[in-house]
Amino acid sequence: MTSPTGTTRGARLRTILTTAIAAAALLLTGCTRGSAAPDPAASSSAPASSTAPEPVGRYVALGDSYAAGPLIPTTDLAGGCARSDHNYGHLLADALDVTDFVDVTCSGATTRDLTHVQRTFGDARIPPQMRAVTADTSLVTLTIGGNDLDLFATLVRTCTQLRSSDPQGSPCARRLAAQGPDLEGMVATISRNVAGALRTIRREAPDAKVLLVGYLRLVPDRGSCVGLPLAAGDYAEGRRISRGLDRALRKAARRTGTTFVDMYSASAGHDICARTPWVNGNVTVREKALAYHPFASGMRADAREALRALGR
Repeated sequence: MTSPTGTTRGARLRTILTTAIAAAALLLTGCTRGSAAPDPAASSSAPASSTAPEPVGRYVALGDSYAAGPLIPTTDLAGGCARSDHNYGHLLADALDVTDFVDVTCSGATTRDLTHVQRTFGDARIPPQMRAVTADTSLVTLTIGGNDLDLFATLVRTCTQLRSSDPQGSPCARRLAAQGPDLEGMVATISRNVAGALRTIRREAPDAKVLLVGYLRLVPDRGSCVGLPLAAGDYAEGRRISRGLDRALRKAARRTGTTFVDMYSASAGHDICARTPWVNGNVTVREKALAYHPFASGMRADAREALRALGR
């Protein structure tokens, strides 16, 4: 999922991505940007219909790494966006029999990168994602906001790095309370940013169905695990951060009349510490998932819930 402010925007996640992608490039071959083969698990859970639904025309997938699916095979490493051909956009496009699918999701993207050039790493310059949204677009999906103001990095880097200072305490919660940033202020800003992005989509594609797809949960409701190395007292702070992001997206969807796909609720019991996690823990697993990012199972879950939201 990195900050729209200043030249340091995205630096933290790009450090993770650069390291992981450089290693993965030696192993991932045959990378494509074409549509994936139909995924039975992605479509079998959709509600049955007595008549075949009309195929979708042009479908544009927008968003950050939680939409792109870095290191889920097969991943296209070009430009540093690390898009998987088994991300939820591809699975949804196959299930809907889309005639024109455009995936411009990009790891590290913020809401600003939807309308401005995104710099991934090196000299790579990624065009604004919104350019793909045209007047004839009939479906748009979007997962965005977690990188704004470094919210995601606050949880997976700042909070985990503070664990060693007080393993049984709440060092991250204390740091944020004393030094900021203020979570409620961040949530309000992110909600406005996402609402603005949704309004732009509506202007560019007034007839499109738009789905705002939420984030999978990382932090368990109770307990702890080595895959999410927070201090004992900071799991509660992790939940507060995750719920704050979910709240920001819900509010943005409500403000703009957009359909919200509630993946925080849908992924209950599938957090990083769960027996069957939909999100990877703190160690990048080549050909499976980047650290703290969705597994293929998480992408299938996203696609299933998006299909339900579309009445399919």
